Amino acid sequence: MNNIKNNKESYIEDSRAPLVSHLIELRDRLKWAVVFFFISFCFCYYFATDIYNFLVNPLYRIYMEKGIDNPRMIYTALTEAFFTYLKVSFYGALFISFPVLALQIYKFAAPGLYKDEKKAFLPFLVATPVLFSLGAALVYYFIFPLAWSFFLGFQTETATLGMAIELEAKVNEYLSLVLKLMFAFGLAFQIPVALTLLSRAGIVTSNGLKKRRKYAIVIAFLVAAILTPPDLISQIGLGIPIIILFEISIWLAILFEKKKKEKTDKEGRGNKSKKTIGETDFSE
Repeated sequence: MNNIKNNKESYIEDSRAPLVSHLIELRDRLKWAVVFFFISFCFCYYFATDIYNFLVNPLYRIYMEKGIDNPRMIYTALTEAFFTYLKVSFYGALFISFPVLALQIYKFAAPGLYKDEKKAFLPFLVATPVLFSLGAALVYYFIFPLAWSFFLGFQTETATLGMAIELEAKVNEYLSLVLKLMFAFGLAFQIPVALTLLSRAGIVTSNGLKKRRKYAIVIAFLVAAILTPPDLISQIGLGIPIIILFEISIWLAILFEKKKKEKTDKEGRGNKSKKTIGETDFSE
């Protein structure tokens, strides 16, 4: 009885040891990610004014094109500008440090993956920040100029209505709107990554995605209406890329299914050949 009890306790201790070692490794990897994030945050805070000016530049160009002199932004609370720069630094550091965080998580999970799984997962690890950057660049260079020009079109001069209607953009509100749009477009560009991973896991198929295409179109514009300001430019600018990315996901799913079928057929032919050789040797 004592031997059984000792064996049971020994088994529990043995199973606990790998768990503790894994947790220690995860802690160490997250520690390096946090350290890099903190360094990135300090770097971004040092250049917070430049980063914010970069984000404001599309609005400034529209002001110049419309001939509006002395454009400015305001803040109405004493701490608003300070916390706005903190927010700029935080999201800038998050963007810079994301590849390091993703790499540390990948290195932690890699020992438990098969060789084929590592090869399959690594491209998505690279594609995620690239696609997010493409989405953010699309909204910055294409959507912002159109949307800001549309919103500034509501300004009027004194001679028109007797009382001027002028924009007094707040620092914090502008940053919140910009970040909301950039993250909305960046996350929308992750659709091929998400659907391709689901296809590799066998959760979705290309035929299933094709059958749900009409629902995807409705959901795309519904999501665009929720995530963007209430103007058609931003909604169409986000809805159309989502539909295009959905179609790209279908094509990637078809490509993956084709490669999987070819691999299965090749393995089947190899097993058949081995079986034939084995039967021949046995008959001899």
